[in-house]
Amino acid sequence: MADSRTQVEIIPAVLPQSFKELQERLEPLKDVIKQAQVDVVDGHYAKGKTWPYRDRASFDKIVQAEKGLPFWDKIDFQFDLMINNPHLVLKEYIAAGASQLIFHAAAAGAEKALQMIVDMRTDEIGNFSVRAGIAVSPQDQPDALLPFESQFDFVQVMGIGRIGRQGEPFDRNALYLVERLRARYPLLPIQVDGGVTKENARELVAAGANRLVAGSAIFKADDPVVAYNELVALVL
Repeated sequence: MADSRTQVEIIPAVLPQSFKELQERLEPLKDVIKQAQVDVVDGHYAKGKTWPYRDRASFDKIVQAEKGLPFWDKIDFQFDLMINNPHLVLKEYIAAGASQLIFHAAAAGAEKALQMIVDMRTDEIGNFSVRAGIAVSPQDQPDALLPFESQFDFVQVMGIGRIGRQGEPFDRNALYLVERLRARYPLLPIQVDGGVTKENARELVAAGANRLVAGSAIFKADDPVVAYNELVALVL
């Protein structure tokens, strides 16, 4: 694996209630960003439900190639699956156009989902480009990744204690976990999702993060494009 710390990415995160909201959130950024994260909550692993659990019909059309993800020709999508048993639905997200899928270490079926990605990659040999990430909570230790060794391409450290929400306060335990993970995995892509702000962006990068996933810091700003560019400028 090449050293992935040479460039820091800012990835806007949308917690959409509908396809329409996803499209509206991304529209002002469509010519600025290359990647976006879609947060998916099933109401079981985390409280609340988001698209597509609230708007299944629009998602089915995407899976069946009747329509595409918003601005799919400009934006790569990673889906943060805050759901139980992701192995049962991951092929739907791949069919929908996901370039990356994130499974949560504490969710039922996470290990099965990661192994499915490994198996599909082996079966397709060069034709399967979907990357898999494993998400851990700020209270976890690096050993939380041991059951998933050799299955994931990157790790996502949650920066908040209560997932499935935006605007939650940052948990500084995430910063310390990033430091420990970077010491153990010098070349591993590490992204932080939740609680990322202009105030802590540089500190997170200094700790070893090379991707910062930001939701409210971008979309609750008066101008999302300005907010995104400000975050990018901080980590250059």
